[in-house]
Amino acid sequence: MAHPSTLVLGYGNPGRLDDGLGPALADAVGAFNLLGVTVLSDYQLSAEHAAELMSHDRVVFVDAAVEIEEPFFLRPLLPRAAVSFTSHSMRPEAVLSLAIDTLGWKGEAYLLGIRGHEFNEFGERLSAAAQANLKEAVECLVLALDHEQDERLGGVVTGGPVNDSVRIKNGDSPCATINM
Repeated sequence: MAHPSTLVLGYGNPGRLDDGLGPALADAVGAFNLLGVTVLSDYQLSAEHAAELMSHDRVVFVDAAVEIEEPFFLRPLLPRAAVSFTSHSMRPEAVLSLAIDTLGWKGEAYLLGIRGHEFNEFGERLSAAAQANLKEAVECLVLALDHEQDERLGGVVTGGPVNDSVRIKNGDSPCATINM
């Protein structure tokens, strides 16, 4: 089976401590130079990111998360059109909806949330706890992207609701293999 093309899209503000977890994961995964994997990072998601999906079979949106269990979650993402539209900041469901509904993208999408702890100060560093969570998330994602047995990210996902990226809760075992 051909290796699917994957976009890893990390977003967040590295100048706001653990809010930089998304871009940090993108940088770390990019260093592995995995076959068929493109990494991109930005401060926030926008309508332009929907066009980035067009040259990939799937996307993994990556962001810092506050109200989840340690260390991270990885789950399929469903599209949901934005109630209001702005070109400056969008949620991953809205970017996905725009790519599907407007551009005809037919790929697969995932959301990876990494537990962060420090957000209320300025500084370009990650807390020690966030660094540990980042390490586990990178290991899991690289394993899933590099050792695929099918097109569903190797079947590696954790718990978490499938309806909304705002309400996020980690499963019992990060990087658990499930049948999808």
